[in-house]
Amino acid sequence: MAGRFLLLLHQIPPKPAYLRAKVLRRLSQVGALAIKNSAYLLPESDDTLEDFEWLRREIEQQGGGAWLFLVETIAGMSQEQIEEAFRQLHSAEFEMLLEQGRALLADAAAASDETFSAYRKLTKRSQELGRINFFENPQLSELEKLISEIDRRLHAAKVDKTQSTTEKLGGLWVTRRGVRVDRIASAWLIRRFIDPEATFRFINPANYAHQAGEIRFDMFEGEFTHRGEACTFEVLVSVNGLGSDPALAALGEIVHDIDLKDERYKREETAGVSRLLDGLCAQVSDDKLRLERGGLIFESLYKSFG
Repeated sequence: MAGRFLLLLHQIPPKPAYLRAKVLRRLSQVGALAIKNSAYLLPESDDTLEDFEWLRREIEQQGGGAWLFLVETIAGMSQEQIEEAFRQLHSAEFEMLLEQGRALLADAAAASDETFSAYRKLTKRSQELGRINFFENPQLSELEKLISEIDRRLHAAKVDKTQSTTEKLGGLWVTRRGVRVDRIASAWLIRRFIDPEATFRFINPANYAHQAGEIRFDMFEGEFTHRGEACTFEVLVSVNGLGSDPALAALGEIVHDIDLKDERYKREETAGVSRLLDGLCAQVSDDKLRLERGGLIFESLYKSFG
């Protein structure tokens, strides 16, 4: 990408009146750098070319003119100056987000609904800016580290709040319907080691509203769900003090590799267990029955490792 850029020149008609504001907003969204009135740069790539092409067509459809060029830096601005200009585009916003993040970090232990809402907004904006981080921006790196620490503290606080609930037998555990690998394994683990009298409810996330006393697992905003590079099964093992069991550790490695597909542990049993669970899910559509039959698979595996 070094030294090669896409240059968009445009001429916006006076009507419709909203078009100029719409074009400017879209240019900001794709991370374009204004080098002169009506002249914008993006680093050359397939994605940035598509962004400019869509914008060019829209301008032309509204009666304006737009021209797209592939250019290289020769004089006037060096490559380094252009890269720094791209970094400075959102510098003020990054400072504001970092300030918000530090305040959230201080409040993370409370794990309130307001804190989680602010955390989601901060994460969403960070991801949007990350997509147009064409040149390494130290502010983005700092923000991502801050968000990671907020996430860790929020989940730790949520788990602490949930501990008193999980110590009472017969909890209502909620997860997404259509259970597969991680949820089947996690449900077995819950009944086997954490809450033998647990009952399970399978929900559609689109119309689900959390109720007091429900313990969510392997779902968005769940008390027990993926954290960092750990799947839900691994998180449940860790926070419930079960990490010293080598058989559970082995199961965790199998579930991790099947669920996250990152081949971290590469255990020889993983492919076979994956095929068994695929067959189970193809044969059985009822979630309760999947847990029952899947539980037998994980119980047998646990015994074999034990």
